[in-house]
Amino acid sequence: MEQIRRVPLPLVIALVVQTIGGLVWAGGAAARIATLEDRVGEQRLVAERLARLEEQGVATRAAVERIERRLEDRS
Repeated sequence: MEQIRRVPLPLVIALVVQTIGGLVWAGGAAARIATLEDRVGEQRLVAERLARLEEQGVATRAAVERIERRLEDRS
């Protein structure tokens, strides 16, 4: 019965070291994921702005074409 209760000290130390290492790794992974999520959020905003600018460019081009047609009709 005493043999079952005894756990070798090196085994306990190895488990503690591995657990600490796992927690440190998980914390680093969580930080990297948070950084990536922030970047994706920023890129989403930039994409929306770019889409608006593209639509404004299309509208401006259409307005310039209308002005050019009117000027050509007057000539």
